[in-house]
Amino acid sequence: MTGEIFAATGQLLGTVVAVQANFYRVQMDQEAGEQRSRGAEEKLNLNAPLPSPPPLLLCTRRTRLKKIGQQVMVGDRVVVEKPDWAGGRGAIAEVLPRQSELDRPAIANVNQILLVFAVADPPLEPYQLSRFLIKAESTGLDVLLCLNKSDLISSPEQQQVSDRLLGWGYQPIFISVKDGINTEQAAKYLSNKITVIAGPSGVGKSSLINMLIDSLDLRVGEVSGKLARGRHTTRHIELFKLPSGGLLADTPGFNQPDMDCIPEELIHYFPEARKRLAVASCRFSDCLHRDEPECVVRGDWERYEHYLEFLDAAIAHQTQLHQQADPESTMKLKSKSKGKGQSQYEPKLESKKYRRISRKTQLQDLQELYRDEE
Repeated sequence: MTGEIFAATGQLLGTVVAVQANFYRVQMDQEAGEQRSRGAEEKLNLNAPLPSPPPLLLCTRRTRLKKIGQQVMVGDRVVVEKPDWAGGRGAIAEVLPRQSELDRPAIANVNQILLVFAVADPPLEPYQLSRFLIKAESTGLDVLLCLNKSDLISSPEQQQVSDRLLGWGYQPIFISVKDGINTEQAAKYLSNKITVIAGPSGVGKSSLINMLIDSLDLRVGEVSGKLARGRHTTRHIELFKLPSGGLLADTPGFNQPDMDCIPEELIHYFPEARKRLAVASCRFSDCLHRDEPECVVRGDWERYEHYLEFLDAAIAHQTQLHQQADPESTMKLKSKSKGKGQSQYEPKLESKKYRRISRKTQLQDLQELYRDEE
């Protein structure tokens, strides 16, 4: 497709693989590499063709894009003008329409999300895994679940985990970066796609990327013994080119993805609930599947308790947004216990009613009082 566009328009196309301040690193398409080779052949007067690997250019954004407010994101397909092949520079003249767009991390044209968890060290936590899965499902992208450190558990334990996740609606891939188990199988799912890799810290994301791309050497942190969590090692978003084709994005680690979805849509991010809704429907179209009558979702399935907790968090988030949008609101959201994520709503104090009067204001009032008496 890119070749057809290039042949029809003569434009140089590429993909933004990293953003650094006001500069953009663009991995050019193969056609750009061939054009660079032809230019080198003419300049050197060579008969034999030169190898033409796609070049990587450090580009700026044209002023007209800035004036119209066109943001350039990692993953964007862009048109590059006036390339300086020798200096490795260029200018982004146009951003092509995006097929998909993620806010956090800010990446465009992603095809799938690769969730990486560990089955041991740190131990697999169902609630945390469920939270990541819900966040991934909310993007509308394909979700691929990869379980690392499978060499640390027995075959019966692995089968037990697999059966449990099948009940959730997922077929996990058990891998071991350390022993090289099933890593080639995982790599096949990434071929010719833009993939975002995510998951909690300490599960081996950076180690997996280092194995998939030999030229990289991402910093790997060890798991903290006290918290059984990994130390955060990824600092920025960048797309890495895979040997088999495709791009892989490592994202800054986060421990608890925000539950910022619409409460009514949350149930559709559970595959096991979607399966129930595909064959029947609830009595009420706005059913939240808690205590409403004739609800087809509420029942005996493992992650139903997770759903109820996530629903409370989503409702609290939506309420907070409404409170912020309404300056006349009499309630505010306040954290109950620092660091534990618990919160509650409390009455908001009337503006300026309970504020201490400043000394300057007191002196001004006294001066006015003296003038009145005189």
